[in-house]
Amino acid sequence: MSDSLHEPWLRGIAFNPAAPSDVLIRLVDQAAGEACLLMCQGRDLPDPVIDTTLRHPVVKIRRALAGNRHIDPARLAPLATDPSGLVRGRLAGGAHPRPRRVRPLPDDILVTLLTARDGGEDGMLTEQEIVQELSASWQIPQSFYRSMAEHEHPKVREHAIWRWQSLTDAQRSALLDDPDPTVRKRAKESSWELDGAAVEAMLPSIGSHSRPHVLGTCALSPALIEQCFADGRVYPLTWNRHTPADTVNRLARHPGADVRAMVAARPDLAPGVAAELREDPDEDVRTRARLHPFTRTWDEYGAIHRVDGHGPDCTCPITELSTAPSPDWFAACAVSQEPVLRRVAASWPGLPAQLVATLAQDDDEEVRIRLACHHPLAPPHLLLDVFVTRPAHRPHLLTLPAFPRTGRAHLISHPDPQVRALAAGDPALPDPPVHDPDHAVRRAAAANPSLTPEALENLLTDPSTAEGAAANPSLAVPRMHALLDHCLGTTT
Repeated sequence: MSDSLHEPWLRGIAFNPAAPSDVLIRLVDQAAGEACLLMCQGRDLPDPVIDTTLRHPVVKIRRALAGNRHIDPARLAPLATDPSGLVRGRLAGGAHPRPRRVRPLPDDILVTLLTARDGGEDGMLTEQEIVQELSASWQIPQSFYRSMAEHEHPKVREHAIWRWQSLTDAQRSALLDDPDPTVRKRAKESSWELDGAAVEAMLPSIGSHSRPHVLGTCALSPALIEQCFADGRVYPLTWNRHTPADTVNRLARHPGADVRAMVAARPDLAPGVAAELREDPDEDVRTRARLHPFTRTWDEYGAIHRVDGHGPDCTCPITELSTAPSPDWFAACAVSQEPVLRRVAASWPGLPAQLVATLAQDDDEEVRIRLACHHPLAPPHLLLDVFVTRPAHRPHLLTLPAFPRTGRAHLISHPDPQVRALAAGDPALPDPPVHDPDHAVRRAAAANPSLTPEALENLLTDPSTAEGAAANPSLAVPRMHALLDHCLGTTT
């Protein structure tokens, strides 16, 4: 058998869903090359394989496991204290490419990473760099953020200060009077965010890339507000909850329609100003103004702001709201006449099943797309429909448990090869298209479990189908071992 088939055989077996632990453990080896790293990072693994990988002496193999998004994160806890900073850093940073919905790390792993005194024995990363990876990874759940300010470990309380404005007044006061001197110092250094004069003094030293964030979140002095108008930098002020009422009214009459639109749904907008904006000459402004009765709180405003205007191909990360509106508010949005509000409702994973069924048939395509991508009860047929019509969402949809694994054979003649590849793996397909002109379709067809052992043997020797045939769950386990013997030069 040709050596050129080694790599496709190894990759195929690495992702064969029927491969037992003893087969997969043989692939946890540098001799398996890329297939080893792809397997350790790219699929769920049985416990014996995980244990073998956690103890493996090769850093890049443990590092690949640290980026696995299919394994229960609790099983990766030993990697938080791995001797290599590169391994710790990958665990803190999460999988790459990052999925749209990231599973949070358990609290004990978060505490270990946040309180580490060093970045590992190899000196490749510092503990601060690892924490920076963690803070940007979306792996810290809101529940943990809410508990950080009262945590028993001072380093965790210190990190709570990163989100100074999300803390309660009582939490901020406690941190300013914390028994730990470092925590007190960090808290005092962060208190400028709620002092308009301090923000004005601080702004010249802040990089230009951070200024929109500051102007959109921090307290602002009258002089700084006037400077923003003079410089034409008022857009961040439109969503800043600290913007004073007279400035909000001024922004509502700004010549820029984009500015007026952002102001139009603010919960603190005066009723008379809201009425003016409902008659605005710009359609987008009028639409936003019609939403105003639904934004009685900043949480509700935030829920709308993160959805409105993103479009049907939006692939923004699917993350928790820091503080969410009430279930009743989302239910009211679901039956609203405003498509924007129904899109907001469709994006909330807690929406009841009855409303999910209604929105699955909504006339607005973006409502249906958001429901498919965000809600665990979205019907499988909707997920398949969105997969076919909206390529941007395909990688995410394929990760969802409810995505249909059968009932796709009718798509086998679709002009899009990605859709044909999906159909080619349907076990109900009578004749998998192993000769399709597209490589991905041939691979999927070769992995179809309906193929006979005789057909698999032929496909294993064809470079265009060898990987798919090696990934076929109908491949006998002794045959998997025989292929590994050939590729790795060893025997079991």
